[in-house]
Amino acid sequence: MNYNPFSIEGKTILITGANSGIGMATAIECSKMGAKVVITARNEERLKRTFNMLEGTGHAMIIADLSDCEQLDYLVDQLPDIQGLVNNAGITETCPTQFIKREKLEKVLEVNTIAPILLTQKVLKKKRVGKGGSIVFTCSISGTSVCGGGNVLYSASKGAVRGFVMNAALDLAAKGIRVNEVCPGMINTHILDAGIISKEQLAVEAQRYPMKRFGDPKEVAYGIIYLLSDASSFVTGSDIVIDGGFTLQ
Repeated sequence: MNYNPFSIEGKTILITGANSGIGMATAIECSKMGAKVVITARNEERLKRTFNMLEGTGHAMIIADLSDCEQLDYLVDQLPDIQGLVNNAGITETCPTQFIKREKLEKVLEVNTIAPILLTQKVLKKKRVGKGGSIVFTCSISGTSVCGGGNVLYSASKGAVRGFVMNAALDLAAKGIRVNEVCPGMINTHILDAGIISKEQLAVEAQRYPMKRFGDPKEVAYGIIYLLSDASSFVTGSDIVIDGGFTLQ
């Protein structure tokens, strides 16, 4: 008997920001579990790399900048009916409060907050997702539980996502569509790419976690897959904290 309520086999899932990190891991793990995935991101070369790592058949790749209204519409128009949407695309911007500038604020909010909210609205309006569908946002403990120096823009953008998730979940419950989020702590993605923090500083930061390490993108992907599966059919408006115990302190 092959009973598995956590299965996503046969589901079609749209994953944004799938060219790296959590988005890439989620796309790959979903494909391994028999789902058909539609992946999207701005960088074609990196998105192709993810696409080539997918297992199974029936997958699709759509290049789109979700902060551009025309490209957002184009993405939704190309979509088949989907059973899952993973709003994962996001950026960070380190900036102390007193040095906030409108252009930086707009940039972070556009990608982290406005684009995923509008994508969700358009997918619903076009009836691309229906009863039994699951919408998952990648949020952050920085948007719900913790704060840090220079993190004001990112934290504000993710805090707004939390507010949206709760209210959208309430609005869509009667339609049988669930809306949830995962809230990771520090995850080993491209932390060093910006050159803002050194390997030594990261090693010190990791010791602040009870498990003495950062998370792996796959560990967040597994939480997302749970929310996409029918095993979470009575879960909506919730956030799953995946932080190695950081917020327990």
